[in-house]
Amino acid sequence: MNCTRAYKFRIYPDAARQEEIDERLILAQQFYNKLLEKSIQSYKNGNHKVSMAQFNRFVKEIVAEDKKFLKLYSQTRCEIEYRLMKAYQNFFRRVKEKKQGKKQEVGFPRFRSRDRYKSITYPQDNGSFSIHKGRLRVSRIGTMPIELHRTIEGKIKTLSIKKDTDKYYAIFTAITDIKIPEVENSNPVGIDLGLNSFIALSDGMKVEKPKFMQQKRKRIAIWQKRVARRDKGSKRREKAKAGLQKTYEHMTNQSDDYLHKLSKTLVTSGYTSFAVEDLQIQNMVKNHRLAGAIHNASWNRFIQLLSYKAESAGLRIEKVDARNTSKTCSNCGNIQDMPLSERIYNCQRCAMSKDRDINASINILHRATTLGQRGSHAQGENVRPQQEAVLEELRTDKTHPLRDAVIA
Repeated sequence: MNCTRAYKFRIYPDAARQEEIDERLILAQQFYNKLLEKSIQSYKNGNHKVSMAQFNRFVKEIVAEDKKFLKLYSQTRCEIEYRLMKAYQNFFRRVKEKKQGKKQEVGFPRFRSRDRYKSITYPQDNGSFSIHKGRLRVSRIGTMPIELHRTIEGKIKTLSIKKDTDKYYAIFTAITDIKIPEVENSNPVGIDLGLNSFIALSDGMKVEKPKFMQQKRKRIAIWQKRVARRDKGSKRREKAKAGLQKTYEHMTNQSDDYLHKLSKTLVTSGYTSFAVEDLQIQNMVKNHRLAGAIHNASWNRFIQLLSYKAESAGLRIEKVDARNTSKTCSNCGNIQDMPLSERIYNCQRCAMSKDRDINASINILHRATTLGQRGSHAQGENVRPQQEAVLEELRTDKTHPLRDAVIA
């Protein structure tokens, strides 16, 4: 099976190379905006078709009008065309879905500011970039040190140069052929994602996620005030924006690190498949009281990381309908109202009493097993020895990153 993976490395360009990268980022942002502007003008003139052939004509016009865009590598210009085409395709898809009754914003492609255009891409490994003796050479930019903290496996396909605040990164995508092992699905588990506890498993374990946003809240507020007080376009405002971005970047890195470790722990805990809710995050954040907490929980990011790790290990990920998983009794199927303030599910029909999140995770597993007709250990019985060993490690190893998060 062909597997595409991304490898992100820190690069250390000198002052001259930084100027070259920054200049091309600005040119790429301006090129994207000019391409969008010409496509909008073409629509107003009566041409309602959007195609790559049309974009190619626009590119020739843009380069003829201003030769500075020739500083961009030719295939980088092509990749910018594909970015805009993808934006149009997503716009048309959303228009179609809205006509079919789906409630969502259509979102026409927008012009990009410099703050929102942070990368340039070299879409082919055709000599436009290379790595030799710890240095990265990029066409029309030059060579710079690169920190290769791990080996790139497979054939390199693309390179993206990205700037985050004052740091520069090289992101490679590589394709490798991996052999996925066949695993008998003998120990599936349901996972309920929540705000009170980050995940609850159908075997009774609950894990909390550290509140990274709350830990940084005062620092973020300080930087936001500094940005608001300083004049737009001033150097002091740009410094304040950089400080705010660094704070957010540190918070994001903390969250990603935690989610990577948690997803790896689950994959190596002896489970053979994972059932999760098919959550509609865009609809959930319409509740303004919970929108910030939902965004900070990073549910989609966790499912993404868990999915690719599980699939590489030969394990399954199944998404089930999320409706009424918290309101349904996992014992008798009774559905009753459950306000968010009630953390224990007390069934009015069969008198079952169970933690609200554990009850929901069992329902999630039931829905997955109904589709696949598989057995489970939903009530927490006969847990595999390997899984017991991992849980014991989580509770006793003082150096384990998830030790303080395990609730039960």
